[in-house]
Amino acid sequence: MMCAWKELLNIIPPRLRQEVDLTGKRDAQELRLRVNAPPELVLSSENRRLSGVVSREELNYCVNAASRYSPWSASSAAYGYITAPGGHRVGLCGDAVYKDNQVAGIRTVRSVCIRIARDFPGIGKKAAKCHGSILILGAPGWGKTTLLRDLCRQIGEREQIAVVDERGELFPQDHFEGKGMDVLTGCPKGVGIDMTMRTMGPTCIAVDEITAPSDAQALIQAANCGVRLLATAHGTSVADYRCRSIYRPLAEQRVFDTLVILRRDRSYEMERMTL
Repeated sequence: MMCAWKELLNIIPPRLRQEVDLTGKRDAQELRLRVNAPPELVLSSENRRLSGVVSREELNYCVNAASRYSPWSASSAAYGYITAPGGHRVGLCGDAVYKDNQVAGIRTVRSVCIRIARDFPGIGKKAAKCHGSILILGAPGWGKTTLLRDLCRQIGEREQIAVVDERGELFPQDHFEGKGMDVLTGCPKGVGIDMTMRTMGPTCIAVDEITAPSDAQALIQAANCGVRLLATAHGTSVADYRCRSIYRPLAEQRVFDTLVILRRDRSYEMERMTL
């Protein structure tokens, strides 16, 4: 197991670093910070309250350190998150700015949820033996991105794979990359799929989290061009995949040959798709 732990400690308030380091280095999954409330560290087996309460200044420190005052990070905040150094995902909640029928940003952040990125080399070996396109299904926090990351590395050992890493979580700069892969970061999935297919000549394209009809349409187009696909989606069963409106076109077009279905303990089972 690997983790960009130093990068995580650098974005949290200084007074919490030692306590988080001692308590959560081995198995912490999330750190939740709320103004005027105790910090909460989510471990694999329990939720633990840390000392003191979070001040407005500490929360602002966390947001500023995570974003590195980056224009791209600031724009992603309109979607409720920042991707911090090391691939850690910082979810934001507070007073939203709503303009022109869409959220333009978060004016005042009152709480954050830091999802700690961990890497488990080798967990994708079994799934990598499957032929054709692969979709990973799982609930939030069950390890979809972690499994996809290693699956990309495994397949990159023998194929040219283009990774459209929209949020910079799969392969943050200088972390986790493997052989045979080209990574496009910060680009919407639909645009990125078309771009890499035209310019990089991959045999395989990988994306994380199908969340919009435009994502599904871009995947269908790539599949029709003969490109192998790797992707993740929310769901816990084949029935979820077949019945949800976003995924239904993918199922009807038989875009994916194998579904990898995650369990809560991050183990998984594989199911070949049939008519």
